[in-house]
Amino acid sequence: MSNRKQHAPEFKAKVALEALKGEATAAELASRFGVHPTMIHQWKRALLEGASGVFERGGKKNPEINEEQVKELHAKIVG
Repeated sequence: MSNRKQHAPEFKAKVALEALKGEATAAELASRFGVHPTMIHQWKRALLEGASGVFERGGKKNPEINEEQVKELHAKIVG
């Protein structure tokens, strides 16, 4: 039986951005947000790896959202 907690993408992004700032250690952030430091490292790495995708669309103001791609990326993040 799994007791894993599912975190919203917004929460993961918030924690990963805090980790990127470097103002607190992963242990401090883990204590503050109630998650394991390993998860923080994984979310930070996922954010860094996916950051270039923000700029790939060029000058489009309203990018199309591919729901299937969103599901695949979410599955990769969640593990």
